[in-house]
Amino acid sequence: MKLLYAEDEETMAEAVVDILTYHNYLVDTVADGAEALAYAQNGDYDGIILDVMMPKMDGLEVLSRLREMGCRTPILLLTAKGAVEDRVAGLDLGADDYLPKPFVMEEFLARVRAMLRRREAFTPEILQYDDVTLHGGTFQLRRNGEAVTLPKLEYRLMEVLIRNQGIYLSSEDLLVKVWGYNTEAELGTVWVYLSYLRKRLAKLGSRVKIKGRRGIGYTLEVGQ
Repeated sequence: MKLLYAEDEETMAEAVVDILTYHNYLVDTVADGAEALAYAQNGDYDGIILDVMMPKMDGLEVLSRLREMGCRTPILLLTAKGAVEDRVAGLDLGADDYLPKPFVMEEFLARVRAMLRRREAFTPEILQYDDVTLHGGTFQLRRNGEAVTLPKLEYRLMEVLIRNQGIYLSSEDLLVKVWGYNTEAELGTVWVYLSYLRKRLAKLGSRVKIKGRRGIGYTLEVGQ
């Protein structure tokens, strides 16, 4: 699962990112509301965590703009302990949940899990392209009763390709969508993981191929 986390307190941000990463979430971190809005518009996130009090644009305004744009990604607001009005306003603007600060990490993780379960209520757990299916619950790629279990990043890469059928995504696009804006991975990593997926598809005997066009990008297609 890939999350966007907006928090301007550096110490808090580091602690939260550490705990989320430990629990196998991919996290992009930003430090102000304007950056949070830009990332949310251009990224592909399973959930968004917004601190209300941020420079440039507060969390409530970011939330309001995203919902006006039709963004359905679940959003968890982090509010000041006594700011009841922020909680009410946030829920009215379309937040899925809120958590007063300071909080304990166990409750924070529970709220994140609950937020992501709500996403699953309207996001198909099984994605299909021609003769293969991708299963979110098991991280399996299947064809005709045969299955291979994908590591997290391979699963995420296949998910992005299936969700963008017919669209060529550049190596840079794939790097951001799968590894995140803040990754230290290089473009060569994308090519390596595409190679892994090609071998998985071939092992299953699938007609699905990963097609690349020089200078344009990659997409899925059905081979002959």
